[in-house]
Amino acid sequence: MRNRKERIARRLDPKRRWSEQPEPMMSASNIHFEMAERGRALNYGGIGAIHLMGQRLGLAEEIDGRLRLLKRHLPYHESDHVLNLAYNALLDGQRLEDIELRRNDEAFLDGLGAQRIPDPTTSGDFTRRFDQGSLLTLMEAINATRQRVWEKQPEEFLAQAFIDTDRTIAGTLGECKGGMALSYKGIWGYAPLIITLANTREVLYLVNRPGNAVSHEGCVPWIDRAIELVRPRAAEITLRGDTDFTLSGETGSLG
Repeated sequence: MRNRKERIARRLDPKRRWSEQPEPMMSASNIHFEMAERGRALNYGGIGAIHLMGQRLGLAEEIDGRLRLLKRHLPYHESDHVLNLAYNALLDGQRLEDIELRRNDEAFLDGLGAQRIPDPTTSGDFTRRFDQGSLLTLMEAINATRQRVWEKQPEEFLAQAFIDTDRTIAGTLGECKGGMALSYKGIWGYAPLIITLANTREVLYLVNRPGNAVSHEGCVPWIDRAIELVRPRAAEITLRGDTDFTLSGETGSLG
C-alpha cells in the first residue's frame, strides 16, 4: 500500500514538467474483464470493521438478552433483524427494499458469516412488533454497550459531559400514518425528540412524537435517563437546549 501511494504521488507530482503530448492521456485499448473464482470484493468493505466492533463489545448478545419480540428463532434472532436494519441504513439504504441488494450479494453475506439475512418483508414485519416499551428496551441495550466503549476511554474523556436536547421535523410522504400531524412549518410528519451526548455526537435517546408536538413536550424523563446514563463516567454534566427547554419548574427533577 505504501508503494502504491508513492507511485501515485509521482504520477500526480505537480512539479513534473511535461512535454507536448501527441496523443490524449486516456489511450487504453486492450481492456478485458475476468471473473475471479476466489477473489471477491465489496464496495462497502468497512462493514466488516463495524461488525467486528459490535462483536467485541457484545452488542448482539446485549440485544438478544434484553429484547424479546420473537417466540422462536427460525432462523433469525432479534439482533439479526436489528443489525440488518442498521447495516442497511449505514450502507446508504433509503428503504427496506434496499436490503434485497445485500441479500443477493454473496460477498456481503460471506463477509458477515451469514447464510442469509432477513428480506424486506420480514424486516417490515419485525418493525411492527415494537411498542414503546420494546423500543426503550432496545435503546437501553445499545446504551449498555455504549457504556463499555466509554469505559475504555481516558480518564478525562467525560470531564464535562454536554447533554443536548432538541427536536427535528421528520416529514413523510403520506398524510394518514398513525400519530403524524401537521408541523408549524406546514410539513406532514413527526417531531422526534433527540437527546444527544454532544461530546461524541451520540444519540442517547430518540422519542417519536406527532408533528405538532411542542419542542419540550415530554422531555423531562428522557433528560433524566440521559443524566443517569452518563453520570458514572462524567465528572460534570451540563444540559443544553434552546429557550423552549428552559423548564425552570423542573430544576429539581433535572438536578
